Amino acid sequence: MPSFPASSDPRLADLERWLNQLPALQSMAPVSLAPASSDASFRRYFRVTPASGSASTSTLIAMDAPPDKEDCRPFVRIAGLLAEAGLHVPEVLAQDLAQGFLLLSDLGQRTYLQALRSEAPDPLYRDAIAALVRLQAASRPDVLPPYDRALMLRELQLLPEWYLSQQLRVTLTEAQLQPLQQVFDVLLDNCLQQPQVWVHRDYHSRNLMQTRPNPGVLDFQDAVYGPITYDLVSLLRDAYIQWEEAEELEWCIGYWESARKAGLPVRADFAEFYRDYEWMGAQRQIKVVGIFARLALRDGKQAYLDDQPQVLRILLRTCRRYRELAPLAALIDELLPQPTQTGMTF
Repeated sequence: MPSFPASSDPRLADLERWLNQLPALQSMAPVSLAPASSDASFRRYFRVTPASGSASTSTLIAMDAPPDKEDCRPFVRIAGLLAEAGLHVPEVLAQDLAQGFLLLSDLGQRTYLQALRSEAPDPLYRDAIAALVRLQAASRPDVLPPYDRALMLRELQLLPEWYLSQQLRVTLTEAQLQPLQQVFDVLLDNCLQQPQVWVHRDYHSRNLMQTRPNPGVLDFQDAVYGPITYDLVSLLRDAYIQWEEAEELEWCIGYWESARKAGLPVRADFAEFYRDYEWMGAQRQIKVVGIFARLALRDGKQAYLDDQPQVLRILLRTCRRYRELAPLAALIDELLPQPTQTGMTF
């Protein structure tokens, strides 16, 4: 039977007691438990590793999701949907939904972000795009929650509520609020008229693992039914790694061609598709800037501020490109201190 040392962390101690009684771990005994990763939520992940001499050599992942803050049920349900669609996702080996504990297969330790820093990006992005097309091709309505106007608007409001008000300590005037809301309305109208598919909602380099088959897909519990360009722009306009626009455009065209071959409802005119892609990206980037501010100021996760300038740069580039979005770029330029306009510090 597995045995863990006593812990001063009550949640970890409960998790260890739960793991101790799982039949799935008996062949792995003795095992060790070590932090594997954490994310922007309250979830924690621990790698369960058998000691030398154990009957098993495979590692597993234990998820701790406090039930008063997180709900494991969407993870379990959506893992099944994505596996049926042909995506490589963790297998749920054991669950205790009341306590918020899951035991999962381990997709390894090498994220796309790590791989992209040392390897050629084309094969990795081709695999990620192929998996995305499979996900979207499996889509059907009334299975996942709708990515509706109310949810998108709440996400947009994170910018004035957390980035402008809390991080920059700015109170917007009525004259400033009006163009901001006009841009929000333009983005919402465009995003909601796009064809609807299953949306992972965080399909980027920290949630994709370099595996066989590639990629392994994580952090899908917030999946919804929404705009077809959302996951593509999450992938190619990642908050954590950036590419030249020519490279991004090539991958975007590759997706568009694959999506059309798969019968997905992308626009027939690539220029129109690319505009939808950029405007969807603006909605996501607005949300991410606000979320990073909230993570830093409310949750003490200061490291997210290091990635905020890149997201702002991409957002401003898009807004300056389209007359309908230009008022948002003008507002941010007006509010940011001059040294920050290069994106060096925020």
